[in-house]
Amino acid sequence: MARLDALCFDAHDPADLARFWAGVLGWDPADDPAGAALTPTDDTGFRIRCLASDEPKRGQNQIHFDLTSASAEQQEQTVARVLELGGRHIDIGQGPDADHAVMADPDGNEFCVLPAGNRFLADCGFLGALSCDGSQAVGYFWSKALGWPLVWDQDEETAIRSPHGGPKVTWGGPPVAPKLGKNRLHFDLAPDGDPAAELDRLLALGATRLDSEQGAADRTVLADPDGNEFCLLSR
Repeated sequence: MARLDALCFDAHDPADLARFWAGVLGWDPADDPAGAALTPTDDTGFRIRCLASDEPKRGQNQIHFDLTSASAEQQEQTVARVLELGGRHIDIGQGPDADHAVMADPDGNEFCVLPAGNRFLADCGFLGALSCDGSQAVGYFWSKALGWPLVWDQDEETAIRSPHGGPKVTWGGPPVAPKLGKNRLHFDLAPDGDPAAELDRLLALGATRLDSEQGAADRTVLADPDGNEFCLLSR
């Protein structure tokens, strides 16, 4: 089995992006040889890594954060903090009547600040969900890959969550947007046992191995059934 070690952002300025998300989430900064990292101060079971990249952003990201609010005042405070730290409001077609704030971090990565009363994320913390564009099949894949149970499976929409808590990971089902190059966000998985055996298991579940410049001695670059890149660490 593998565990989700980190959610990785490609970043033009890793230190600046890590500073932004540390301020928004209240997580602790940590050293990272490839950029900058944050460790959670809540029940989120994975780190955030910001990795140096010169690649341009192409279209909307396949993954975005949904941040929760306990009250209308907290939603307003979160939005104000985002703006103070260098984020901004963006329009992705949500319309003037939307009750959630659609925002972007300094690198243009989209995320949402949800209003109070979201029942689906009622038992989650401030980082309520990693909301993903993806098929039902990819939700099933990640459930098996991480050993996280499905907590939603209706109308081709799926969601999983660690048995230890933390955010839900959701997939919206069809239509899935076409892939416009390498994703700016990806998962790093760490094997609990033999890395070679874990690689074989992931391939049997439907992953494919990629030839990529991301590849290094300490990782294998793979893609899930929707073609989204992720890395299996060798340690």
